[in-house]
Amino acid sequence: MKLMFPKWTIVIPALALATLPLLVKAQEDGGTKTSRELRVGYDKSLRDKTVAYLPIALGIPLQDEWGRTVREEAEWRGMKYVVRDPNNNPSAMQQALTALIDQKPDVLIVQNPSVTLLIKDLKRAESQGTHVIQINMSSNYKSSAFVGADWREVGKIIATDVVTQCGSSSGKSGKVQIVQGELGAAASVDQMGGIMEVFNKDPAIKVVSNQAANWDANTALSTTVTVLQQHPDLCASIGFWGIMEAGAAQAIRNAGKINDVSVYASGEGSQLDCDQVNQGNFYKFLSYKATEQGHDLMLAAETLLQSGEKPGTRHLTYFTRPVWLDKTNANGANCFAISKK
Repeated sequence: MKLMFPKWTIVIPALALATLPLLVKAQEDGGTKTSRELRVGYDKSLRDKTVAYLPIALGIPLQDEWGRTVREEAEWRGMKYVVRDPNNNPSAMQQALTALIDQKPDVLIVQNPSVTLLIKDLKRAESQGTHVIQINMSSNYKSSAFVGADWREVGKIIATDVVTQCGSSSGKSGKVQIVQGELGAAASVDQMGGIMEVFNKDPAIKVVSNQAANWDANTALSTTVTVLQQHPDLCASIGFWGIMEAGAAQAIRNAGKINDVSVYASGEGSQLDCDQVNQGNFYKFLSYKATEQGHDLMLAAETLLQSGEKPGTRHLTYFTRPVWLDKTNANGANCFAISKK
């Protein structure tokens, strides 16, 4: 019997044989021309460029994880990495920012303590040729890029779950405590907007305490002790940062009410946050994944530098997708290890 083969079964081997010399020559020349050109362009845009990082303070998992990720990725790209630590001192932060701007780094990553404090300096940086990326808390100045949580979204997500636990159909008191960070910070202003948008739709929800603890766990603890004395039937506590809200959770546990009050917090998703969940101190934790934000910071820096555009020309946004953590998933890759540096 005569076997019949489609024509393409003959054509494909012929094409492979015809292109073989070209492939061999490309290997001898050190790879394809396209790959070499891509590398040259990439290195020209990034190598030896300087990335400066100015957090509110170091020694804290959130800011340390951003710094670790940016430093490692910058060094891999042949970039220079500079960091300053104002140690939670607004005056020292302004002085450090002024000094950094005078050094004219190519990219400046800044965490804003409030929506107004650093505006003039950020404008000056971009006018002098530095791309400014604001991390997690924006100011009232829209710079080249923003990387971080959409705080209004975070507030709405948490408030929606609180309504499920404490609202009209829950049979509970509906009383809620809110522990803000700093009143002038974007994380507080925008998160409150999202929370109240949801709460105002359910008349059963009563915000019995709405106070700022200025990101401090001890202040959150003492505030919550008073709230529990005044409202022993408290249904939920919302904290705007895990480390701070751990103080409120401790006060609730000390009062013997940790199983009665649903404690909510949001934050970076470090092992400390996961420990609070697994120990039963946090009912739920909304993670905005600091490690992912660090990668996005470098993605924003790469995009801006490779664009070749003047700082301030673009206004890029990289919002972080928030993820609920509870006892079922507060482990493994959802909980980054605390940096020892």
